[in-house]
Amino acid sequence: MTRAFPDGFEWGSATAAHQIEGGNWNNDWWQWEHTPGSACIEPSGDACDSWNRWSDDVVAASGLGITSYRFSIEWSRIEPAEGEWSHAAIDHYLALGHALLDAGIEPVVTFHHFSSPRWFADRGGWLQADAPEVFGRFCARAARELAPILRRACTINEPNIVAVMGFLLGMFPPGHTDLDEFHSVSAVFCRAHRVAVDAIRAAAPGVPVGLTLSMTEHQAVDGGEAMLEQTQRMMEDVFLDATAGDDFLGVQTYSRMRVGPNGPLGPEAGSIVLPLGYEYWPQALAATIRRAWEYTGGRVPLLVTENGIGTDDDELRVRYLETALAGVLDCIDDGIDVRGYTYWSLLDNFEWAFGYGPRFGLVAVDRSTFARAPKPSAARYAEIIRAHAL
Repeated sequence: MTRAFPDGFEWGSATAAHQIEGGNWNNDWWQWEHTPGSACIEPSGDACDSWNRWSDDVVAASGLGITSYRFSIEWSRIEPAEGEWSHAAIDHYLALGHALLDAGIEPVVTFHHFSSPRWFADRGGWLQADAPEVFGRFCARAARELAPILRRACTINEPNIVAVMGFLLGMFPPGHTDLDEFHSVSAVFCRAHRVAVDAIRAAAPGVPVGLTLSMTEHQAVDGGEAMLEQTQRMMEDVFLDATAGDDFLGVQTYSRMRVGPNGPLGPEAGSIVLPLGYEYWPQALAATIRRAWEYTGGRVPLLVTENGIGTDDDELRVRYLETALAGVLDCIDDGIDVRGYTYWSLLDNFEWAFGYGPRFGLVAVDRSTFARAPKPSAARYAEIIRAHAL
């Protein structure tokens, strides 16, 4: 049975600057990778050398037949010191954007994807009360100069993950473990998003702007309902509340989390456990789309801005992709306004504290030569895109 996607449904893949560009030494993540005891497996180094080989990435994206490519701009390259602007860096992203447009691919630009300039971190980072205004100034100028290629804007990538990993669990910079800081930073991120939305809209009128949020299918186990509700409130709801008035909401989903009375439980016995430690659970995407739609009352269209699987088993990747997309179709059939799907990631890249072990890419990258090689899953994704159907 063939199930078609609606007319206008967008197909994409995504990357992030620090994960693919290489040599981003001027941000807090590079510093964190080289901090003893940070638990980073390895430094990012040259990454995929995409700062120099971005045209290879455009070729790889074009080979998939995608209609949009989501990438982030590296704040520390564009504004290497506070108030100091790099026209060369802006020109780099303009060249990438124009090449994508020439290939029939719309650039989707994320203004903050985990990494911040060292000068921003040194002044207190997201703990500072004026952080939203500082970020907003960057967004305003960057959006104005990138307006010729900007087709969709994402303000902050997964602020909930930055908050919990950086300020509660200590696994991301700045490596803090303070519940009060977590709540404070979460509130600052929500305000920063609103400031960024206004700044980008003013600088690039007509460009859709939204937030991308990490969402998980939370399942209560053995009386864990109260803890589940508390977890969802902290990790998702406060950020969903900040999306009122946006042009879209980006749903980013990978797996489920089983929640007991005392907190998260490990993967269910007998399940497939992936290299990052969570379960193979592609049906989580449909569950989080439904939750986002229900919680927001359908006030904003949804886009899947990240979904994928880190594994060396490419057949499992194909299975994950097909199951996740079937769930998207189920949501659309039920009247949910889902306007696109973006697979994470275009390339095997630097997966933050986990280094280069987890491989999410549709395209393999040789760690020595940086040669790109599409996997069978890339061919399958391209086939689905050509058919516009499962």
